[in-house]
Amino acid sequence: MSKLDSAIRNFNAALDRLEEAARNRGARAPGEQASIEQEIAVELRALKEDRARLAEELNRLNVEKIALEGFTDEVAGRLEGAIREIRAVLAH
Repeated sequence: MSKLDSAIRNFNAALDRLEEAARNRGARAPGEQASIEQEIAVELRALKEDRARLAEELNRLNVEKIALEGFTDEVAGRLEGAIREIRAVLAH
C-alpha cells in the first residue's frame, strides 16, 4: 500500500500548502492578491489530481480484494474437499 500512503501524504501536503496560502492571503498587499489566487488555484488542481489518484488506487485495491476473496474461497473449498477425502481414507 505504499502508493496509497504516498498519495495520502501528497494530498495532506497539498492541503497544508492550501491552508498556508489562505492564511497568507489577508497579509498580502492588494497587488499580490492575483498571485495568491494563482497559488490557490495551483493547490486546488494538485488536490484534485491527488483525489483522482487516491480514487484510482482505492478502486484498484477494491478489485484486488475481491479477487483475493474469491481465491480464498476457492482454496478453502479445496482444503475442505481434501480433508473429507483424507477422513474417508482413514475411516476404511
